[in-house]
Amino acid sequence: MGFEAGSSSNALNAPSPPREDTPLLGHSPQALSSQAKTFANVFIAIVGAGVLGLPYSFKRTGWVMNLLMIFFVAALTHYCMMLLVYTRRKLESSNGFSKIASFGDLGFTVCGSTGRFLVDILIILSQAGFCVGYLIFIGNTLVDVGNLSTSILGLAPKSFYIWGCLPFQLGLNSIASLTHLAPLSIFADVVDLGAIGVVMVEDVLVFLKQSHAVKAFGGVSVFFYGMGVAVYSFEGVGMALPLESEMKDKDKFGKILALTMAFIALMYGGFGAFGYFAFGEDTKDMITANLGGGFVSTLVKLGLCVNLFFTLPIMMNPVYEIVERRFWGGTYCLWLRWLLVVLVSLVALSVPNFADFLSLVGSGVCCALGFVLPPLFHLKVFRSEIGWKGWALDVGIMLLGIVLGVSGTWYALLEIFFPKVNDFKLSVL
Repeated sequence: MGFEAGSSSNALNAPSPPREDTPLLGHSPQALSSQAKTFANVFIAIVGAGVLGLPYSFKRTGWVMNLLMIFFVAALTHYCMMLLVYTRRKLESSNGFSKIASFGDLGFTVCGSTGRFLVDILIILSQAGFCVGYLIFIGNTLVDVGNLSTSILGLAPKSFYIWGCLPFQLGLNSIASLTHLAPLSIFADVVDLGAIGVVMVEDVLVFLKQSHAVKAFGGVSVFFYGMGVAVYSFEGVGMALPLESEMKDKDKFGKILALTMAFIALMYGGFGAFGYFAFGEDTKDMITANLGGGFVSTLVKLGLCVNLFFTLPIMMNPVYEIVERRFWGGTYCLWLRWLLVVLVSLVALSVPNFADFLSLVGSGVCCALGFVLPPLFHLKVFRSEIGWKGWALDVGIMLLGIVLGVSGTWYALLEIFFPKVNDFKLSVL
């Protein structure tokens, strides 16, 4: 999953410290992207570790219900991303507005300091939340690969592996320039896509050998849980403006974005359904835990761990830019970066379940970032032009985002802190 902040290493080399109204992206000339490259960039920006929790979400909500959720969230995410693009185009066509390079820049232009603050806070929470999920996955997967159940040096196995990652992450997160991290990003994306492909093949082979009883609908009680995971898996709304800016033929951005979202939705649906069909009610919160201990399975698990290990500093970069902008004059600050890495690691140590955490971040943060702010900004800019139908649509999406966010957060917290009590309630319902 790519940057949600529209960040750039150019900001680190700016001649003077940025102010709040300074765009995050520089304006140096660059080659514009073709349609094919834009397709690839959108795909990389959205597809990430969230896909690994989809089979478990299918198990909880039922395969038909979850398929409907995935395609609904894909369509809604596309619509809200285009709202940001239309809002930016409208503002830039007006006199007195400079280049709007990122989600945060748009928030400042539309709502002033409050708008940028809201976007900044949500980006920090979402990006840091993704990284917490990465560490949970790494810890749990290494425990599964090592087949450990006893403590190591007085630490639980998962805690031992997460603490073991810390010194290396402190080093990687000390790298100031995204340019130096680019090779790691490419390597991580290749490993990620290869591993997802292998997992899908393994799922199909297992399904062909034996069938399991599966359910189509899991009931209303788990709807918000599934929506949280789906929203997390499609989170990438903050990349809409940077990607549209970099496209050569901007008039076709909406078409390419729709095509990419449809392709990702089909891939997500297939991945989640195959995983659930292969293992039924035995589907784990991370589908890799169902693959057994063979050589190929172990290689896939380790490959995914490597992918997330090297992706973490890239995903944290937007957080560093925002925090350093607000607390360190926009200049590089090593101790702030190290503090944030330690805080992310501490949160990862306290959350036991990967899929539950996906649902929490998806509901509590990504709903607001993806479904509340885009229609809000659009409504403020186009309020005199869109008529009552436009008002109703924007307000309706905002209300939906708020309802999904609040309800999904509540159910996700129940899953994390009271799993046995909540499982009893779900079985009764």
